[in-house]
Amino acid sequence: MKHAFILGTRPEIIKLSPVVRSYIRRKLPFSIIHTNQHYSPQMDAVFFKQLELPAPEFNLNAGSGSHGAQLGKMLESLEPVLQELAPEAAIVQGDTNSVLAGALIASRLGIPVAHVEAGLRSYDRRMPEEFNRILADNLADYLFAPTEGAKKILLGEGFPESRIHVTGNTVVDALQHVAGLCDKLEPLERRWNISRGHFLLVTLHRPENVDSKEILTPILEAINELSTRHGLPAVFPVHPRTVRRLKEFGIDLPRTFLALEAAGYLSFVQLEKEARLIITDSGGVQEEACILGVPCVTVRLSTERPETVEVGANLVTGVAREAIVAGAEKMLARRSNWANPFGDGRAGERIVDIILESRTD
Repeated sequence: MKHAFILGTRPEIIKLSPVVRSYIRRKLPFSIIHTNQHYSPQMDAVFFKQLELPAPEFNLNAGSGSHGAQLGKMLESLEPVLQELAPEAAIVQGDTNSVLAGALIASRLGIPVAHVEAGLRSYDRRMPEEFNRILADNLADYLFAPTEGAKKILLGEGFPESRIHVTGNTVVDALQHVAGLCDKLEPLERRWNISRGHFLLVTLHRPENVDSKEILTPILEAINELSTRHGLPAVFPVHPRTVRRLKEFGIDLPRTFLALEAAGYLSFVQLEKEARLIITDSGGVQEEACILGVPCVTVRLSTERPETVEVGANLVTGVAREAIVAGAEKMLARRSNWANPFGDGRAGERIVDIILESRTD
């Protein structure tokens, strides 16, 4: 009986890719169910191609909408697909609406749920992802914690140790897989006239940041101030949501910004590797910056990746202009000599080993 991967966004595709490739190497049967939560080609199809993954067998076309509407579409479409497949396990990753929909329907149908990246907590209830990850953990039969810290959180919440497995973070596997491919890309100087180590990389997409003009404006002002002061252009692959908000608010990006369309994974990793500093509100980018040895500033009030802060790779500043500038100045002066806290790049293999071992128990 095959297993089912349920995914729907760029981070899920990236972080499940090492697990999928392990299934392929071992010639294990599987299906990929794509909710299409990220539905633009730049945020979706290009990642399957660049990560050498097969196209999804099922596409639910959930698209955008309010959390309730989007989740409702996923639940309605996913149930008959899982009933038809009757997989031996449903594998989800992270904290998106796709993860919650997959965990809910699979558990209701009696299908064991494997939650990759279990045990992350921001303790910020303004974030819809916080509810998604907590609910997914409670529905899961396999809790694949990326770090000992995540395991400690799960144990503190009363989860039985027998369900928890510390595997490392699959993002390490993914970055190792694409590292050589990135080196073969056209140099940044030729593509965008920017030099290695001489630019800021910016990503902003979280609703609590970009859906408010009063919050988004000072974030952009802080980045412009840093860019001007240090002569570092702000390279900004603009998320589709952020594009819409900039137009809606009538905000023109300062001339220090180099706005790019949302980048494919290889191009984005190349930008991450060669940036002087990364300024982001993304959880996954915090991890990638830490692993790649690039200082990071997180423009949020909290993080569910405390390991990045503990090793000195990341600083959470909040969203006030002065705090962002001060935090960035501190990180610009920091040496990139921290240890990677997210594992050895074999998380995908461990996850498959654990799932297969459970079938013979």
